[in-house]
Amino acid sequence: MSESFGLSHIWNEGDVVTKLILVTLLIMSVASWVVIVLKSIDVWKHKQSAQVSEQFWHTTSLAEGLSVLSKRPNNLFFALAQVGQEATEHHQAAQKQLHDRLDISDWVTRSLRNAIDDSTSQLQSGLAVLASIGSTAPFVGLFGTVWGIYHALVSIGLTGNAGIEAVAGPVGETLIMTALGLAVAIPAVLGYNALVRGNKFVIARMNRFAHDLHAYYVTGARVSKP
Repeated sequence: MSESFGLSHIWNEGDVVTKLILVTLLIMSVASWVVIVLKSIDVWKHKQSAQVSEQFWHTTSLAEGLSVLSKRPNNLFFALAQVGQEATEHHQAAQKQLHDRLDISDWVTRSLRNAIDDSTSQLQSGLAVLASIGSTAPFVGLFGTVWGIYHALVSIGLTGNAGIEAVAGPVGETLIMTALGLAVAIPAVLGYNALVRGNKFVIARMNRFAHDLHAYYVTGARVSKP
């Protein structure tokens, strides 16, 4: 009896809708794990870059500091320092343009804020996939269970065998679909929460770094720590 029920039996005996639900859950699971793994690697790299960013302030010149930051590929802190440098140089060199109405402090602040917004969008890319999977996978699995129970009861009604042996197997088998939906949703939700926490740490460090960069580019010195 134990060999008569299970995922293989659901797949072999299921109709098009049942197979479509199973394939959908499989795609959701693969997509969520791909996002979790790739984004976790990115967050780890950005955290390492955040630690290295402190070395920027222990160099003897701006060029040397930028060189230190540029050694790590896709370094958001290097991009932020570059934006601040370019904004400062552009404001000092440009004449008779609209942004001349802004002083250098406002101009650098605006440039750094735009750079942080772009980096934030980059960090948050892919998280919508995890949020969508985490919120919809349980309902996809539940729909599979309801669909399976419906067909199981119809089959039992046609055969006229309403004993516990005839009901427990097919109905219990369809509950696997709900379990599969939860198995897909739980890692997606946990991965989403972990990545959001990691991104918040990186963004907080970027804001702190940008504050120090603003002080350096405007006054020529980093804000001293209390």
